[in-house]
Amino acid sequence: MVVVLLIAILSLIFPTWTPGIKGENSISTLGQVEINGADHEVMIRGRDRGNPILIFVHGGPGCSEIPYVRKYQEELEEHFTIVHYDQRGSGKSYHFFEDYSGLTTDVLVDDLLALTDYVTAELGQEKVSLVAHSFGTYIGTKAAAKAPDKFNAYIGIGQVADNTQSELDSLDYTIAQAKQAGHSEDAASLERLRGSIERGEEHTPRNMVRKYGGAARQIDENTDYILGFLFGPEYNALDVIRYFMGIQATQEILLNEESGQHLPDIVEGLEIPTYFVMGKYDYMTSVNAARNYFAVLEAPIKDFVVFEHSAHYPQFEEKEQFAAWLMEMYGSISG
Repeated sequence: MVVVLLIAILSLIFPTWTPGIKGENSISTLGQVEINGADHEVMIRGRDRGNPILIFVHGGPGCSEIPYVRKYQEELEEHFTIVHYDQRGSGKSYHFFEDYSGLTTDVLVDDLLALTDYVTAELGQEKVSLVAHSFGTYIGTKAAAKAPDKFNAYIGIGQVADNTQSELDSLDYTIAQAKQAGHSEDAASLERLRGSIERGEEHTPRNMVRKYGGAARQIDENTDYILGFLFGPEYNALDVIRYFMGIQATQEILLNEESGQHLPDIVEGLEIPTYFVMGKYDYMTSVNAARNYFAVLEAPIKDFVVFEHSAHYPQFEEKEQFAAWLMEMYGSISG
């Protein structure tokens, strides 16, 4: 019993790190950085710190990707310096006894801009490229619109658009898939949600979207988290507790803001090259809604890219193809 208790205590406080990368000019750091008066967990990795910088903005809200993302970015680390961070109130940036009830996406936007300044100063570069995922695109799009001078390009993966349209697309898809599978009870329970989803009061249940292939096709994202929490050196048991407490504290607040203030009504144009990257089977943030937003969004250069075998995580589900596309895209805007 004493041994078990000791192991449990050690797992809570065990020091965390990110593995090193060989190379004289490589970088592999993980730690707390004060951003706008709050400590944020920041991970920076790359073969050569002089390579172009990519800042990834995680989604959720509250779902840090630091626990598992290394397995998907080895190729990217060869050509870019990759920055991941836990947003205010998320993951290792959640701090016990802190009040997050007033958190807004504008606060997260300002945090992202301050983080960008920190990273460019730390690495001696003028600009970064912004890569946002899922709910992170709500923050990333607003940041790119507010301070375009800080960024080379904006890349939105699983781009958020008109939330109600996206949720209705998800609802129709899951109902159709449930009927096709002969799951009449699932179809009926989903149909009963239509009115509340049309009014923006609810989301299509994510467990149903996952069940019917609208979240991931080539990976198991939940298993990635479990394995990262259990065996990854970036998170210890205390950090896992913080991860789930952060979701509980911030997710509903931020999702309500997204539902009440649709992104196409807030950002009508960006002044930098803009790319929407979608998985063909994405029904967490629907391709249809993203395409409609893309059609009216003004930008000097823009492209809508669809990965044919992916759902909501094309950067992971088709990581080799995504890395190849990203390098080609960056070459085109830098050349």
